Amino acid sequence: MNALPQPVPEPMTAEEFLAWAAEHEARAELAGGRVIAMAPERYIHARTKGQVFRALEDAIRAAGLPCEALVDGMSVQVDAATVYEPDALVRCGGPLPPDLLAVPDPLILVEVVSPSSSRIDSTEKLGDYFRIPSVRHYLVVRAAARMVVHHARDQAGGIATRLLSQGRLTLNPPGLTLAMADLFPPA
Repeated sequence: MNALPQPVPEPMTAEEFLAWAAEHEARAELAGGRVIAMAPERYIHARTKGQVFRALEDAIRAAGLPCEALVDGMSVQVDAATVYEPDALVRCGGPLPPDLLAVPDPLILVEVVSPSSSRIDSTEKLGDYFRIPSVRHYLVVRAAARMVVHHARDQAGGIATRLLSQGRLTLNPPGLTLAMADLFPPA
């Protein structure tokens, strides 16, 4: 992981940030025009993120949907001054341009909580992610507790929240069903 080049130009627009991040290969996000460095990942975070990605990919394949799961590295633009890099996402539809840096139409966004991101994942990102019109589900995965906080937008635009630690998680749309046990590394 590269350190942020100094000095970091601020404030930035989302467009400037995406070009800057690609040029510097920096792991960072943009919040309100400010560049925020992303902390190195702990082992449990990396393992859980991988499990979530695999579970999403397997569920998409099993359902035969024209969707794809992407693991971190792809950005989503919330507005002209905010760009996040979720740990995983699902989008449906045709292929995107190969050089694209930000997914324009995510349907499901996933953040695996880490000590440095817990508050932001549960507050700022919750509000920001649902400002993206295509987003229907936001999953906050708490690896240590083996629990998922599922936020879902309904047809009327309301957000329902539920906590799951066992059983199955159904994500409609697009029509995915995930076993909760598949979202976490074996104990």
